[in-house]
Amino acid sequence: MEIRARSKDNLVILDLSGRIDVNSANLIEAIGQCLRDGYSDILCNFEEIEFIDYMGISAIVLAYKEVINNSGRIKFTNIPAHLKNLFSVTGLDRSIDIYAEEDLAVNSFKEDKVIENIQKMQLRRRFKRLPIDIKIELKNKYATPAHCLKMDILNLSAIGAYIYGCDQFKLGDEVILKFKLPPLQEEMEIEAKVVWLSDKQVQPHIHPGIAVEFSHMPAATQSKLLEFIERNLSFMSSGD
Repeated sequence: MEIRARSKDNLVILDLSGRIDVNSANLIEAIGQCLRDGYSDILCNFEEIEFIDYMGISAIVLAYKEVINNSGRIKFTNIPAHLKNLFSVTGLDRSIDIYAEEDLAVNSFKEDKVIENIQKMQLRRRFKRLPIDIKIELKNKYATPAHCLKMDILNLSAIGAYIYGCDQFKLGDEVILKFKLPPLQEEMEIEAKVVWLSDKQVQPHIHPGIAVEFSHMPAATQSKLLEFIERNLSFMSSGD
């Protein structure tokens, strides 16, 4: 098998020709060299491949694993009609993205990065913490009868909160928080789990208190929290 490498839009394209069989270790070597050269996005063009046997499939799988193990992405394009069934039978078409045309494949890498950046941004948004003082009611999810404690949230994120004035829970306890978001006083009721307890010797200024991680939260509720947190963080920044 012959391999010709070319770069396009920050990815490397390997034009393959000939047979992929027991003598195709050079595919794995070429993939490894691409990764060492700093290319994490690799597109294999099969347009000129005449034949693939099961040893060749093994070489393809090893090449795929090499890319994945190095946090890269690999995709295929222009699979000849007479080889498509082999990719289907072996399940490669379910593990590796395959495109009919090179331009579609190249654009898919760009789309992946856009989606990846959006996901990273969403993750950062979820972890933003807002210093705040909100009165809440807190109760043990499974306690009977349910006894509500009056506490204060000192900081709030879309995934959890720090609650001040409480030393009646232990790690792992499941609780329910009820509070109102100003200025509209929209009532929130959220299930959570205790994930951290303050230490009086280390954090005397915030003791007693617990950190909770929200659980079973509907997407709509998390969106409301995100909007509230970002709006108030923006006000705080403009005030500075």
